[in-house]
Amino acid sequence: MWVLNTLLPVLRVYYIGIKVVLQQLVFRPFTLPVLPPQHGKVAIVTGGSKGIGYCTALHLSKLGMHVIIAGNNDCEGNEAVERIQQQTMNANVEFLYCDLTSMKSIRQFVQNFKAKNLGLHVLVNNAGVMLVPERKTVDGFEEHFGLNYLGHFLLTNLLLKTLRKSGTHDSNARVVTVSSATHYVGDLNLDDLQSSHCYTPHGAYAQSKLSLVLFTYHLQHQLTEEGSHVTANVVDPGVVNTDLYKNMNWAAKLVKWMTGWLFFKTAEEGAATSIYASVSPHLEGMGGCYLYNGNKTKSADITYDEELQRKLWLKSCKLVGIPI
Repeated sequence: MWVLNTLLPVLRVYYIGIKVVLQQLVFRPFTLPVLPPQHGKVAIVTGGSKGIGYCTALHLSKLGMHVIIAGNNDCEGNEAVERIQQQTMNANVEFLYCDLTSMKSIRQFVQNFKAKNLGLHVLVNNAGVMLVPERKTVDGFEEHFGLNYLGHFLLTNLLLKTLRKSGTHDSNARVVTVSSATHYVGDLNLDDLQSSHCYTPHGAYAQSKLSLVLFTYHLQHQLTEEGSHVTANVVDPGVVNTDLYKNMNWAAKLVKWMTGWLFFKTAEEGAATSIYASVSPHLEGMGGCYLYNGNKTKSADITYDEELQRKLWLKSCKLVGIPI
């Protein structure tokens, strides 16, 4: 039984990965249309120092946005800011430290951001880890669940007030959260969100991505009910050639090194849907969508379970210390 519980998540994740790669071979990657200028608007991009996050921050800066990169590496963050400023001639790009494995750090980041007295028109929940060995965050959460999901859950909730104030009837503020196709094979056990019963990196990663979809849908329900001019969507970047795969075993790394240039999307291609979801006029006022290759598509059946969405939300509030 233990072998089956350990092996099954691995097979599921690699199955969905191969399926997506084959789709990417058949269908051309999504090409961004010309997007309108975004002067005067502010965006926060977590994990914006490299990979998909960097490409997202770069493009939003090209559109004229004031972009704040949230990350846990000062050196990488400041280097990214300098490169983006040089490429876009937009001086309104900055780095603020935010360690998503620490609730204290997230709260400090929000405090530092609010001290700038800026609006917030786009929040891109992009940062993440994948297939890390079993370990805990500063607050004792399993790292995939704690960083990928709970960190963004807390960050989004702490910034909602600013997002609500910044959105208008004609120009909604937007929350864009990056999940992945692995959510289709993820299992969610509300009694074991820390994957302590039988830990596998693949299962924990898929669970964190499934949680992000459920979170996005419930957030949109709340925003709609209260009449806020804020939308929440979730995006699937596809299989992208970034360093997110550094925790794979040596054989998988070798295969990626040999074939990634052919089968995987580039970071720019992977970021396209995040950018589109952030500023496209075609998505104005539209929330609760799962977007892949720039199109609305169906997520896993379980993600539409409103009772499960609600239970996960309530449990998450307790875990991060947010009043229910």
